[in-house]
Amino acid sequence: MLRSMTGFGTGRAVAGDEELVVEVKSVNHKFCEVKARLPRELAALETAVVRRVKDRIARGSLDVTVKRSRSAAVGLVPVVDTALAQEYRRAFAQLAAATGLPDSTTVKDLAALPNVVRLEEPQLDLAQVTHALDAAVDQALAALEAMRVVEGKAIEKDLLSRLELVARSVGEVARLGPPTIDDYRARLSERLAELTRGLPVDPQRLAQEVAFFAERCDVAEELTRLSSHLEQFRQLCAAPEPAGRKLDFLVQEMHREVNTTGSKSANAQVASLVVQLKAELERVREQVQNVE
Repeated sequence: MLRSMTGFGTGRAVAGDEELVVEVKSVNHKFCEVKARLPRELAALETAVVRRVKDRIARGSLDVTVKRSRSAAVGLVPVVDTALAQEYRRAFAQLAAATGLPDSTTVKDLAALPNVVRLEEPQLDLAQVTHALDAAVDQALAALEAMRVVEGKAIEKDLLSRLELVARSVGEVARLGPPTIDDYRARLSERLAELTRGLPVDPQRLAQEVAFFAERCDVAEELTRLSSHLEQFRQLCAAPEPAGRKLDFLVQEMHREVNTTGSKSANAQVASLVVQLKAELERVREQVQNVE
């Protein structure tokens, strides 16, 4: 079963009063490349998110966006630097003792000093957020994979129909092979008869020339490999694991066999079929670039 490399998915999860929304977009790429965008306070989880995506996706360029929102309107909260306040209090007591003045420092006095009380965002429960983020990423990836499967089925249908066209053309090339040798033997005999002006022609020499020609034009090996590649292609389309790279390699090998067949051909019909095969295989190659 083929899967496309193009898709989109979203996932949502709640951690306390936090809601996390994950969006995953994917397009074609030779390898698996993941770019994750997380809020600054969740930056420590980026590596884990990338690894989670790569564990499930084999190929594609993926953009993962994580958005964080709160169900309750909670803004900045005051945070007390207790250690700094104690140092201020100790300094005031020391100053009072040194000067003989009373130490009348109050809590309000300490709170008004620089950095004793500052406003910060509430601390996250990282374990809770991590669990929620994992769930949201899994939901988004499941939706992404479902879309890639649907598109992959359409790609597979198109590829298999084109493979049938290629297979028919290969069969036609195989059918036209033997008559080519017979035609060459006849033409060579006629040409020799003209040149020798009725003198007898050595049949052994004629057979040798025809054999040389037959060897040069023999494409049986190429056609056998082509048929084998076509069968492997069909098997990979039905396989459960990602097959994009293997399919790409097979198409390159099929191009190679067709090129060799064309270079050996001495038949106009075969040459025309080779042109058709190249065009069809190029369409297959372009389509394979979309497969995971």
